[in-house]
Amino acid sequence: MTRRTRRRAVASGLTALALVAALTSGGCSAERRDTLVVLGPWTGAEGIAFEAMLKRLDDGTGKTYAYRGTRSLRETLVAQLQAGDPPDVAVLNSLGELTEYARANLLEPLDTPGHPPWAPRIDVDGSHRTYWVPLKVDLKSLVWSKKEQGKGGGEERVPRWCVGLASQATSGWPGTDWIEDLVLHRSGPDAYARWATGKLDWSSPEVRGAWTAWARLLGERSRKSVDLSLTTSYEGTEDPDAERPRPRGLLNSPELDCTHEHQSAFIRYLYAKAKGKEGAKGGGGGGVRVDPSARFLPGPAGHDDTYEVAGDMAAAFRGGPAARELVERLSSGEARRLWHEEAEPELRPFFPGAGDPRPTDPGGDEVAAILTGGAKALCFDASDAMPPALRDAFHRAVLRYFRDPSAARLDTLLGQLDTARAKTGGGGLTPDLLCAPPAG
Repeated sequence: MTRRTRRRAVASGLTALALVAALTSGGCSAERRDTLVVLGPWTGAEGIAFEAMLKRLDDGTGKTYAYRGTRSLRETLVAQLQAGDPPDVAVLNSLGELTEYARANLLEPLDTPGHPPWAPRIDVDGSHRTYWVPLKVDLKSLVWSKKEQGKGGGEERVPRWCVGLASQATSGWPGTDWIEDLVLHRSGPDAYARWATGKLDWSSPEVRGAWTAWARLLGERSRKSVDLSLTTSYEGTEDPDAERPRPRGLLNSPELDCTHEHQSAFIRYLYAKAKGKEGAKGGGGGGVRVDPSARFLPGPAGHDDTYEVAGDMAAAFRGGPAARELVERLSSGEARRLWHEEAEPELRPFFPGAGDPRPTDPGGDEVAAILTGGAKALCFDASDAMPPALRDAFHRAVLRYFRDPSAARLDTLLGQLDTARAKTGGGGLTPDLLCAPPAG
């Protein structure tokens, strides 16, 4: 219990958690609950599948597990911490947030080896420990494109890029993915990792060049087009012909008039049931194909086999040994098999191990092969590795640059981001933790 009674200043994004000393009375009851609560980001069909897996994951101790899904994960978790009633386990996609929680002594250290880049061993009070485990992972360095349906066939030679930057409180992240992928492919994993961990200036040629390369790739855009992209969800517009209102993906949103989309593997659920021919190399389905983004991004060929990735990690916030055991069981082969069985085909997760179940929808097997052995290096999403305050500033800067990609505006934005980096200290991760070869 004494771990949580320590008062400690928490880095910028968690200043509100300076109040967590109050949770010693409400969050550390001597009487352990029989039900362990898992807080996570999945709702709808994804949440149903995860909850079904959780119910089947019986550990033989008589304890039960309850899942609480929310799209406002960070806000919900911070509120629960302030109230002294955190969940036993929470699933987060931000290494920056997890590192801050660990250094604030809010996480239980785990008896498990590190698993870079998903769950590295981090330094807390001079001791290197693992504080979270990967549950599902994702491949970000991908481009989705339309198959040419007109006379003569073939693909578009010059991409017309789809851009949808809206995502409620986290609007801008689809643009940060562009910048991150461009830093990685233009300058390589070493520069990428130094930048993501606060060791490389935002105004450096490596980073500044990625912003200007993005503007060149997108080309000239009308004010109407810019405004539309700023207000259109990354999922595209709703399909008026669907039985229920549902997004139809950027490629199928006629208002955008585009042929190529830079997006993670998770977006495949939007195209899996669309009408059309199955995609070519890399699968795709619905008249859509998917390829590694290196094919479309400027950069040396030596960086083609490096990929930006993301993940959802589970950490124990309370619950003692039972919660720690649950965290490790959630990343076990049994849990992955059950999750694969419960999820709809286009929503089946990707896992980091070569022996884990793979999605069977078009393209799923190819993406899984890259994640588990086909890549030379996997580099964790840079913004998710940054302190939350810096990450949020990055989101806002992307939106402002998209509206005005002038050199003067970029200089101002990069200066502001360097100031934010100095205030946050760049986070608690070191460059060597951000990129690693697939575990296989």
